[in-house]
Amino acid sequence: MGNSQIDLSIVVVAYNNAAVIRRCLTTLSAAVASYSSELYIIDNNSDDGTAHILRDANTWKHLSFNHVERIYNLSNVGYTRGVNQGLRRCRGRFVLMLNPDIIFTDNPFPALFRRLGEENVAVVSPQFRFPNGDVQPSCRRFPTKRDVLFEFLGLSKIFAASALFNRWRMPDFDHRHSRDVPQPQGAFLLTRESVLQAVGVLDEKLPMFFSDVDWCRRVIDGGGRIRFCAEAFVVHLQGASVRQKRAEMIVSSHRSFVAYFCKYDESFFDKILTMMIHFLLLTATPLRLLATKLP
Repeated sequence: MGNSQIDLSIVVVAYNNAAVIRRCLTTLSAAVASYSSELYIIDNNSDDGTAHILRDANTWKHLSFNHVERIYNLSNVGYTRGVNQGLRRCRGRFVLMLNPDIIFTDNPFPALFRRLGEENVAVVSPQFRFPNGDVQPSCRRFPTKRDVLFEFLGLSKIFAASALFNRWRMPDFDHRHSRDVPQPQGAFLLTRESVLQAVGVLDEKLPMFFSDVDWCRRVIDGGGRIRFCAEAFVVHLQGASVRQKRAEMIVSSHRSFVAYFCKYDESFFDKILTMMIHFLLLTATPLRLLATKLP
């Protein structure tokens, strides 16, 4: 349960993030300096020196967190389970799920906390920007099986600006404006402790992908609003660890896609469609894996 003495609990799952983790923690610390905060950082058995950085006392010497707990998993247990290890320990009034490839060049928290005070707003996420300052698309609609078909046929790429063929990625949404959205990227999700208590932690049947999608869907199904806040921003380095094991991530994403659809199938017809989607993804997987080998 929440501790009224702690404003903000932060959960970060790290995996081979040695190139970015110091900058993430340093800029995060500056952004939360005026709040009481606790940080739970979970290392998923990195082999690039990330754990060494987290164990180094110099990493933490000038950071402002009131409490830091570092968890070193003996294997890569997956993003979802890692996040849940942190979420189950959180005691703050507000809870932030944060990726280690987020950099704070400005302080987004005053604006985000104001938005969380609005009626029925349960989750907020800031605008994402590329390192050069350009706005980075970060919001999506919940995926449907039709979206997978359009992806498989290549229509989503041919008609990338189409709200029909590429509706999942919301090409019709201008990320320079604030609005309620179905699903911001899970790289930065700020919520209240009471929402986490009501909705629960992430679903570990979705070990890497779509657990954030599923969690956002559960928030909305419970009557909560999810607000994209263009008046606050962070820099997102976009998948710094995922790119390192691209082939494994492709296979995992396909499995998670099917598991996500299975979770919400209600009728026999739904199940048949999911089986068809599974077949399409199995067909597409070798082609996508081959593409990762090309220069």
